[in-house]
Amino acid sequence: MKTLLKYTLSLFLLASALTFTACSSDDSNPEADELANLTKFQEFANETHTIELYSHMGSLEQGYNEVALRIKDNATGDYVKNAEVNWMPLMHMTMMNHSCPKSAVEKVTTNGTLYEGYIVFQMAQNATEYWDLKVNYTINGTAYSATAVIDVPASTERRVNTFTGTDGTKYIVAYAEPHHPKVAVNDVVFGVWKMQDMMNFPVVDGYTVKIDPRMPSMGNHSSPNNVDATQVTAGGLYEGKLSLTMTGYWKINLQLLNAEGTVLKGEAITDTVLESSIFFELEF
Repeated sequence: MKTLLKYTLSLFLLASALTFTACSSDDSNPEADELANLTKFQEFANETHTIELYSHMGSLEQGYNEVALRIKDNATGDYVKNAEVNWMPLMHMTMMNHSCPKSAVEKVTTNGTLYEGYIVFQMAQNATEYWDLKVNYTINGTAYSATAVIDVPASTERRVNTFTGTDGTKYIVAYAEPHHPKVAVNDVVFGVWKMQDMMNFPVVDGYTVKIDPRMPSMGNHSSPNNVDATQVTAGGLYEGKLSLTMTGYWKINLQLLNAEGTVLKGEAITDTVLESSIFFELEF
């Protein structure tokens, strides 16, 4: 009996030690977990801090971009956990400057070091025109800022549409998800914003984005079980269902409807109208 008790106690102590070790290992580097699936693509600094920028792609491109950042104290090397952050992307054109749709910047977890949001670059950089990003933040009541030029190349496929609706309002409609479409009925996320002025692009509430996916190389056939994109909550993105029945190149034809159901832009696909004037492209 003593031998059995001794053996049982040994197993318990071993299991406890392994559990403690695993927990200690996980807790010792929480930053590694919050950076999972993210790649740092740029950093820039002021006299006090370094701003690190991250994304799933490890880069930016024309269209919708999920962007995360961390703020590192240059003196200690520690990452700031208690900042209030906002940002301002700015396109420097030959004759004018303008911003773009963007979200608030929010803390990912209470005790983490990561802050995130989205930015929608409606146009790409070129040889003479460029984007920069200003990050403003406050730590313990002290305000700071840092600014850097950022690389925003053209996307290989159309992921954003900028147009004037029949109501005279300038809109931006962008593709957000899925990042990796599949032969299936995919959950899709779009965004709809309007240009209030050159610096402000608020979310449009209560509209509908009608979806008609087509394969131009396959007789322009469509697919079943698509669901038009609508908002789940005011101020948020638009969610729907996109049916992709095979791999290849797809043109996701769109129509933007206001809250009354009036078409503001885009055409229904028929035997003679083969594509809408607003669309997204996917190839997988």
